[in-house]
Amino acid sequence: MDAYDKGSDARQGQGQGRQRQGGPGGEAGPEETGGPAGAAEPAEPAEPAEPAEPAELAEHAEPGRPAERATTAEQAGAAEAAGASGAVGTSADAGVAGPAGVAGPAGVAGSAGPAGVAGPTGVAALSPRYQVGAVVALAVVAVAVCAHIGLVFLHVAPSNTLTKQHGSVVDEWVFPEFEQNWKLFAPNPLQQNVSVQLRAEVSTADGEIRTTRWYDLSAEDGRAIDGNPLPSHTQQNELRRAWDFFVASHDSEDRPVGLRGTLAEAYLRRIALLRLDRDGAAAPGDVVERVQYRSRTTNVEPPPWSGEKISDRPTVRELPWWSVAAETRDTGAGRSGQSEQEGGAA
Repeated sequence: MDAYDKGSDARQGQGQGRQRQGGPGGEAGPEETGGPAGAAEPAEPAEPAEPAEPAELAEHAEPGRPAERATTAEQAGAAEAAGASGAVGTSADAGVAGPAGVAGPAGVAGSAGPAGVAGPTGVAALSPRYQVGAVVALAVVAVAVCAHIGLVFLHVAPSNTLTKQHGSVVDEWVFPEFEQNWKLFAPNPLQQNVSVQLRAEVSTADGEIRTTRWYDLSAEDGRAIDGNPLPSHTQQNELRRAWDFFVASHDSEDRPVGLRGTLAEAYLRRIALLRLDRDGAAAPGDVVERVQYRSRTTNVEPPPWSGEKISDRPTVRELPWWSVAAETRDTGAGRSGQSEQEGGAA
């Protein structure tokens, strides 16, 4: 009986020890250590427990460690989710591998390194021989541009030592392609109105000589330009540039200076014939024999605040009569040739 009772007490003590197993700190009670009552019988093997949900883990957690076990379960679930997303390569950057090393959306392997650096471009991509050629060509172009800008600057700048010593070189480079009709740093811009007028001597069909009235060519160009948003280049500059060319290439007695003076006279003669024909100065059958130019220059009145005093009297410059027989023959030959071509075409 005593042995049975002791064994019964041992079984009861073992059961009570199991109930006290969840004490603070998780330490076993004195009954579990096998006290004087005798050693405990080996426990029966427990069935494998089903994985508990986070909420169940929190409920069955020991009083001393509730947060630690719940956090461990959450970290395990997050690790599984991260592994799944990395396996399919859902990286935000194109071509960057996910955590699992699988290629991302751009199809670049996870083990691939940074993008390759592009090679040299431009002149640096050429071979040394071509690089030297490119540098030489750029240097030649730079020198030519600087020389052109310097010569044009000397052309428009006031008279100085360089223009006095090398004026012929400057003129040879500038004329006629790069000619400038203005002066840099001019103290007084153009302050005059120049009116160019023309008249002619016409031989009529009955052998008489008739002198036409004065045609104000500058006024005709002014009326054509006034109110025209897109005036032609000839209306604006033909007569003005031709007269400036003549004045610059003739002396005070209207004698030509060199070849430029002769060319200026021939140019004015041809302009005269074109303008007289446009104005109907010669009737059908009449022939223009000679022409005469004159200019009337008046000063522009200065503003009241300037205090400048100028003369308001016009200055008239009248040129001698010029024969236009050669130009008339050339014009007649050109017209007859054009008529023959039109007749042949017909």
